[in-house]
Amino acid sequence: MQAASQTSQSTGSHIAAREILSFKLGEEEYGMDILRVQEIRSYEAPTRIANAPSFVRGVLNLRGVIVPIVDLRVKFGLEPRFEAVTVTVVLNVAGRTVGAVVDSVSDVLQLAADQIKPPPQFTNAIDASHIIGLASVKHGDGERLLILLDIERLMSSADMGLIEPLAA
Repeated sequence: MQAASQTSQSTGSHIAAREILSFKLGEEEYGMDILRVQEIRSYEAPTRIANAPSFVRGVLNLRGVIVPIVDLRVKFGLEPRFEAVTVTVVLNVAGRTVGAVVDSVSDVLQLAADQIKPPPQFTNAIDASHIIGLASVKHGDGERLLILLDIERLMSSADMGLIEPLAA
């Protein structure tokens, strides 16, 4: 039963319960698999790399490991902004360490399968391949909508240029 669940989860045909880290970018709240998170650090300006895309802020030396830093605000079309609550989420993605700058982190949430809905279908004009679902989470007397990201797919995408494609 567990193997079938893992297979379904990886193909995206069934969205299983999961534990996620929620974070804010502008007015929107997102979530990513907590198992990809290595640590959360206060924002520190990285060393800029020449000719890098605008969303790649640069690199940081984290305990001897050079880590590329991606600003998710810029990646998602928002203006860059750095405040006291801005953090860098250090991730383990495809065997590499990558940092993601977000406005703030909110919670670690346990989402049941019935809280997670599949993402809406978009035309080819909108690349939503990194969105794995939407979750409705109780917040006070109301609910908030959480956009669930496949952070590994997002960070591994060709336009990021962070992770080499596997050789055939």
